[in-house]
Amino acid sequence: MTQTVFAPWEDPNETPLIQFKGVTKRFGTFTAIDNLTQDIYAREFFALLGPSGCGKTTMMRMLAGFETPTKGQILIAGQDMANVPPNERAVNMMFQSYALFPHLSIWENIAFGLKRMKMPKDEMNARVDEMLRLTRLSKFAKRKPHQISGGQRQRVALARSLARAPKLLLLDEPLGALDKKLREETQFELMDIQEKTGTTFVIVTHDQEEAMTVASRVAVMDDGKIMQVSTPDKIYEEPNSVYVADFIGDVNIIEGTAKKTSEDGYDILWHDGQEPFHAKTTRQLSDGQKAFVAIRPEKIGISPEKPEGAMNAVKGKIIDIGYLGNISTYHVELPGGVMIKAQQTNTRRLSRRTFTWEDEVWLSWTLTAGSVLER
Repeated sequence: MTQTVFAPWEDPNETPLIQFKGVTKRFGTFTAIDNLTQDIYAREFFALLGPSGCGKTTMMRMLAGFETPTKGQILIAGQDMANVPPNERAVNMMFQSYALFPHLSIWENIAFGLKRMKMPKDEMNARVDEMLRLTRLSKFAKRKPHQISGGQRQRVALARSLARAPKLLLLDEPLGALDKKLREETQFELMDIQEKTGTTFVIVTHDQEEAMTVASRVAVMDDGKIMQVSTPDKIYEEPNSVYVADFIGDVNIIEGTAKKTSEDGYDILWHDGQEPFHAKTTRQLSDGQKAFVAIRPEKIGISPEKPEGAMNAVKGKIIDIGYLGNISTYHVELPGGVMIKAQQTNTRRLSRRTFTWEDEVWLSWTLTAGSVLER
């Protein structure tokens, strides 16, 4: 049985749940969002990723109704949100602080919004119990927030947000208060809950790993603009700019000038007297144009001798070694002072490490290992 890939953004017959149409948001003379157009589809787990001040939280606050666009339209399920107040939108927002009521039990915290909606008691009881089961909190129903762990409090906030069955749930740095290990565990719980409920999640985060783990698509933002929006693998493997390549994960960016050698082949002249780097790309570059090659450290081989038949091979000296348990990162200096990071999986014990400081080594990679970028 073949599994259908979830990709509504590739289907021209799919109608987006959320539509930003030429949205600009200014605060005085400062432009937080700059003429932004973007669709988000039902059942997506959509991540807004970027540094502080890039506009991701402003986008979320406009969706929630806490801010209004200076220009442009925001539509949810085809309805213009211009005059729809926050409490009348099929949207819920979960804040980083969780904002739980300390004097109420976990059960009462989850029921709070349903009581305000005047939901019939039987229906409310069933809904709260369902949310407790979904978030695996049934046995903690009678406890107060201070009697449970940070990860459990995060799940209470999630259960409370989902209890009203919103079409859209907005999560603002939801895992920021958790330690690294718990954050990683909770990411998978979030994905599981999102899949089970079918609710559309939009998450704001500056944690790339988090965005890449949970999201169906990631929008990388800078200065109020979306620089690239795509699936996590495409963002990582096929960045569309130096900014995106540099922002996501670890990367080597080598600057040079391009020279066309075939239909999709280029030489990148990076240092006088050195063999140019060879690369393939569908981009059309003119001879002599400035170009950048972005190569992930794990795609670079490291060896004591020049590897035979390597499309790209360059000699350098190990300046530094970063040991991360499962991998080691070698900082290798090339001619002209260019520093390159290469990674190797540590399949052997440390005492049998192949390379050490000051060793001369050869770095090599394939024609398609690097992305050729114009800016």
